[in-house]
Amino acid sequence: MWNYWISTFIATFIMFALVSVSKSVFPYLAADCRYCVELLKLVWRFVRRRRRKPLFFVLDRFLEQRHKHPHKVFLRFQHETFSYLAADHRSNKIANALRAHFRYTSGDTVALFMANEPDFLFTWLALAKLGSPVALLNHNIRSKSLLHCFNCCSATVLIAAAELQDAVEEVLATLQEQGVLVLLMTQHCDTPGLENFSDQVERASDSPLPRSLRSNITFKSPAVYIYTSGTTGLPKAAMVNQNRLLKALAVLSSNGVVSDDVIYLNLPLYHTAGFIIGFIGSIDTGSTIVLKRKFSSSHFWDDCRKYNVTVMQYIGEVMRYLCNTPQREDDRQHKVRLAIGNGVRAEIWREFLKRFGDIHIKEFYASTEGNIGFINYAGKIGAIGRVHFLHRMLFPYSLIRFHPEKEEPLRGSDGLCILAPRGETGLLVSKITNTAPFVGYVQNEEQTEKKKVRNVLKKGDVYFNSGDLMMIDQEDFIYFQDRVGDTFRWKGENVATTEVSDILTLCDCLKEANVYGVQVPGHEGRIGMVCVTVKKDRQFDGSDIYNHVVNYLPAYARPRFLRIKEEVEVTGTFKQVKVQLVEQNYDPSRVSDPLFILDDKHKSFVPLTHHVYTAIISGLIKL
Repeated sequence: MWNYWISTFIATFIMFALVSVSKSVFPYLAADCRYCVELLKLVWRFVRRRRRKPLFFVLDRFLEQRHKHPHKVFLRFQHETFSYLAADHRSNKIANALRAHFRYTSGDTVALFMANEPDFLFTWLALAKLGSPVALLNHNIRSKSLLHCFNCCSATVLIAAAELQDAVEEVLATLQEQGVLVLLMTQHCDTPGLENFSDQVERASDSPLPRSLRSNITFKSPAVYIYTSGTTGLPKAAMVNQNRLLKALAVLSSNGVVSDDVIYLNLPLYHTAGFIIGFIGSIDTGSTIVLKRKFSSSHFWDDCRKYNVTVMQYIGEVMRYLCNTPQREDDRQHKVRLAIGNGVRAEIWREFLKRFGDIHIKEFYASTEGNIGFINYAGKIGAIGRVHFLHRMLFPYSLIRFHPEKEEPLRGSDGLCILAPRGETGLLVSKITNTAPFVGYVQNEEQTEKKKVRNVLKKGDVYFNSGDLMMIDQEDFIYFQDRVGDTFRWKGENVATTEVSDILTLCDCLKEANVYGVQVPGHEGRIGMVCVTVKKDRQFDGSDIYNHVVNYLPAYARPRFLRIKEEVEVTGTFKQVKVQLVEQNYDPSRVSDPLFILDDKHKSFVPLTHHVYTAIISGLIKL
């Protein structure tokens, strides 16, 4: 008996000792193992769905959820509530109305021009039932851009929201010349060439659509076209096929979202984050969606409390906006347990948790057209992911050295790319394989080819150029550093705009900072400039900002020019806009906002006058 207890004690002691040692030597071993299991489960679930007959698509998962719990709330929008059954019936009516139109044929590509509203989701479901690919148009685009986006995916039908009638009428003549069917979601419209589609929908049957309408759909068939603007030029259409959409189906369930969760969706549905993560991801989990027309920092937490939200999405600067709202006593009184998204900076991450409570943040990295993604499963603040042998085996990727001025990879004497060592910033490239394909942009072979890097690690291989600069630290965590084109070179050194922005926003008087590089005559490279907003309860303090910059940034990374705006312009997905700022540079005749220059003599940022500007341009003042 004593031998048994002694043996048990020794075994228990050894077990605890091994656990303690493993935690100190391999602190992320448990997280790595859990991720390995989840990744294998994810792959197995996808393979099972791929093998189903008849072919199984995202729509089929929605129909499964509709049969499983028809009366569960699928969507809340303002004062309206829709069950899974009601959503199915509404989408059937839209599909039957369109099917009955003599100018539409099942399988035709349809462009959807709507802001966030229930009919956006219901119309996509309807078109999926008809076997039609859908182009998700940004509801903010107009005239030339609108026509470009519509035409590049060969759409023959445009379905638009009533409030966008004016935008449609701007391009209506061109659409009519092309023989496009234009449907407006409204009861009344007298404009020739615009049809009142809402009337047709109300009169249509809500009976199910025959599966035969989509019998010709394969996994390679286009499901949606999502537009990515890139850094310059007109938007590019990235084709998301049925296989890729099926892969993305488990994006929420693989991160712990379950059927009982309530998901707050306030990101634009025309974008990958809103459509694929928020909408498509919710179809897999069978969760309830709370849909908002747009993001509002002032209403965010009140909505979360009102609708008992448990899962939130974020992107770009969203979390910064939430942290910038006035503090309230009920900041922690909510049920949000999980935040999933990308683009949160480390200092905002910490501030968000400190203020709003113990919310599990799942920071990830992905792009609409890309073939690689990461998830920060270990919860390391500031990281976008972690190197994992299984993930890298399935989706081979590398960080390679990159020349920011020439905007091309650095190569060795053998013509192959040079790998960036740990701790050094490099360009993320991902091998194009059958498992990780790159489809490219629709009707844009030139831009598609630009995203390919050849002869990376061996002759003949082809990698996808993410356009993103990353860094892997000594603990195998991956950090986003900057976008190619945003990083600039000054005094022989690379300057990462994101890093400089993070440091500047720690200054007491500054609310936001958008850093970019501008050219100066007689100097190579680009010098730093920053566009800032000042906190409402603070005064601009040039001396304080100067001291902060000098204390925290090396000389080459310090922005020499500073511009103050009422607000920093962002895209529809809350990413800072730099192109126009770069074009306007620091010319007082082109910029009406206050301009300042870093002055080492006065140890402050002082006003940039026309006289000083002229001296810089003429070369009298050297920077």
